Amino acid sequence: MAWGYLIIAGLFEIIGVIGVKKVSEKNNFKNNAILIGGFIVSFTFLSYAMEVIPLSTAYAIWTGIGTLGSTIVGILFYKEPKNALRIFCILGIIFMIIGLKVVS
Repeated sequence: MAWGYLIIAGLFEIIGVIGVKKVSEKNNFKNNAILIGGFIVSFTFLSYAMEVIPLSTAYAIWTGIGTLGSTIVGILFYKEPKNALRIFCILGIIFMIIGLKVVS
């Protein structure tokens, strides 16, 4: 169950980061609610996951999911560059997350 909590935490970190972007574009109640709500849920599930998963592994995977997801959201919705090197780095993050899961 802890790994499920960690995945949920990572997904809500992505929502929190989307909220940061939205607040930077327009500072209103809705965008602040996305930002704050995303991070509150993310930190809550991260703390549940850390009851079982070691801190270093949980934090690395949580930030990896957030980085990966935020990069993909940026490419798909905010017209950020999607060159071969960037895709290669995204794949590297995926393999490192899988590697940490395998050795934990």
